[in-house]
Amino acid sequence: MFRGTVARPHRAVFVGVGSLVAAGGVIGAGQLVTGTFTPPVADLAPLGLTTWLLPGVWLFASVAVPWAVAVWLAWRGSARTPSAVLAACALLAVELVVQVPFVGPSVLQAVMGTLALAMGALALQARRGGRWLPAGPGRASRGRGAARPARRR
Repeated sequence: MFRGTVARPHRAVFVGVGSLVAAGGVIGAGQLVTGTFTPPVADLAPLGLTTWLLPGVWLFASVAVPWAVAVWLAWRGSARTPSAVLAACALLAVELVVQVPFVGPSVLQAVMGTLALAMGALALQARRGGRWLPAGPGRASRGRGAARPARRR
């Protein structure tokens, strides 16, 4: 599917799962902004809100955008991918924690929380493996057409 998947561990997972989370964030934000399939507006009374517009914008900014950035970086094979995935996971966790007092716990929140933990673990593993690091002094790029270091005898 991707060239260099060995050099960039979990790249396909970051692109695939991240795309689904970003799409879910866009769809959920759209539903909140348009008032489609939303919880009762009375749930927002403690915040002084009368519509789901602000929570929809918040969902878009805190879930859809960070995951879209993480997917884009993973697709490109950027060295910043593991950090972007970790940030997206943290923001997703914040979103879930903020939701619970207003709409109560749900199965979807449990699924998304588990997904955030799993993706965060993969991002940490990818970061610790060092194979997402950019080529720099003393780190020869081993991509297509790169010369192998000379063997010592």
